[in-house]
Amino acid sequence: ASIAANVSRIYMPNLSLATIKPMLSLVRKHPCCKPMLGLHPCEIKENYVQLLDKIEPWFSTYPFVAVGEVGIDLYWDTTFYKAQVAALHIFIDWALKHDLPLILHARNSLPELIQILKDRQNGHLRGIFHCFSGTLTQAQEAIKLGFLLGIGGVLTFSSSKLPQLVKAVDLDYLVLETDAPYLAPTPHRGKRNQPAYLPLIAEKLATIKEVSVEEVAQTTTTNALRVFREK
Repeated sequence: ASIAANVSRIYMPNLSLATIKPMLSLVRKHPCCKPMLGLHPCEIKENYVQLLDKIEPWFSTYPFVAVGEVGIDLYWDTTFYKAQVAALHIFIDWALKHDLPLILHARNSLPELIQILKDRQNGHLRGIFHCFSGTLTQAQEAIKLGFLLGIGGVLTFSSSKLPQLVKAVDLDYLVLETDAPYLAPTPHRGKRNQPAYLPLIAEKLATIKEVSVEEVAQTTTTNALRVFREK
């Protein structure tokens, strides 16, 4: 369905130690799937150092395309905030060491995440703020830091403030994403999301920006290939 919808690449974030093998199995079956290596912030508990020690050696087994999905999540639980910050610094080290982009999860934590990136940006950090939901000022700060904004199904929700934001941000700083299986775009809201729905987000973005769907597709694809350093 994704190929039929002209979705030629699917970038897959890793969530936990347990998801690495199944993800790579899928990648080997479907060349359009590109794997990332990281640990979702909601998976970070007391034992995060031991987990990261087990995850990092995977870099030598496969050409991962990014460090992700990593970041800070203060929505569900703030118990391990300090651990999430410490882990993020390790992920930033990984990104710099392997010259890979960071795919960042920032839920109720954009100010904290932006400050960490300001402290660590040495001219070599790059990446995407996945599922961006901040203010225009925060968007401008992220862009100034060399990052792109991931725009997904939320753009199509009637209650979303995202359309106002993307109207004010140049298309050169946006990429399209799904966050599958969550946040399916209208008219599939509430159902299982999938990469094949990406054109619905492109269409909505084209309407907001008053450009063609082709221009949205071409520019956001170029942006993605630039950040992942692919051709």
